[in-house]
Amino acid sequence: MSGRARVAAVETARADLVCEGGGVRGIGLVGAVDALAAAGYRFPRVAGSSAGAIVASLLAALQVAGEPLSRLTDVMRGIDYRKFLDRSLIGRIPIIGGGLSLLVSDGVYRGAYLERLLAGLLGDLGVRTFGDLRTGEKSEQFAWSLVVTASDLSRRRLVRIPWDLSNYDLDPDEFPVARAVHASAAIPYVFEPVRVAGATWVDGGLLSDFPVQLFDEPDGLPRWPTFGIRLSARPGIPPTRPVHGPVSLGIATIETLVSNQDNAYIDDPCTVRRTIFVPAEGISPIDFGLSAEQRETLYQSGLQAGRQFLTRWNYADYLAACGPPVPGRA
Repeated sequence: MSGRARVAAVETARADLVCEGGGVRGIGLVGAVDALAAAGYRFPRVAGSSAGAIVASLLAALQVAGEPLSRLTDVMRGIDYRKFLDRSLIGRIPIIGGGLSLLVSDGVYRGAYLERLLAGLLGDLGVRTFGDLRTGEKSEQFAWSLVVTASDLSRRRLVRIPWDLSNYDLDPDEFPVARAVHASAAIPYVFEPVRVAGATWVDGGLLSDFPVQLFDEPDGLPRWPTFGIRLSARPGIPPTRPVHGPVSLGIATIETLVSNQDNAYIDDPCTVRRTIFVPAEGISPIDFGLSAEQRETLYQSGLQAGRQFLTRWNYADYLAACGPPVPGRA
């Protein structure tokens, strides 16, 4: 088979998808997903960190259930982010409760509401554990349709769930998807860490907020492309934001942790070519009081960014510039 024929053979309406984290700005990811789905794309494997993990898990479950991907928009629009701020009894003490929660539980909020919400949404679609997301393929890289990332503070390493669960003596097929996403979205200091098998897991964005290379094959032609969705403008120097005082410094630190990982890799030209950039800099990832207007603005930004991406995307051109060498291809 010639190189040109081999490229044509893998050009289908399939693409793996990797979604960046970004807190409450995740509705922007949904707009981009809608643009891809409207163009006929389906996603054999999806991955994400933090907010990206939430979107990816729901997307994987919708596909398993055979539901239209447009339902993802309705689900995300219906989420009340303010309920994510679930304080413990200690945290409800006036004035000092937040500080006490941070000292006692390593986080101001519990994060339990997010896990319960996801467990219900995923369960309604027939997904409880990663065993429900088995693809039937033998290769670990293709065995599950969902991968989410968390940061293991105990081992100082990135955890790729479910791929790495055997390292914790855990059965991947029995591990709850909602628990994994909860860990991936546990922003340090804001939410309590998730304790798993003696380890302490927090937001995957702490180590890798945009693991777009996750599904890349080291050798050989990929079966289909991998698209990334990132909640930021295209690479460049971002605008300066003033930081004054301890509260401002703390917020800026958290936002930097969950928004600006992997920049050296993201600036790679081949990564840029396969990434949808959704402008979202005007909204804080930890603004849980996001208005309906802000949500719609984020969604429309994602939708427009996805459509613009598709007007210039060409898989054959991408492979020619960034793919592995193929015999017979000029």
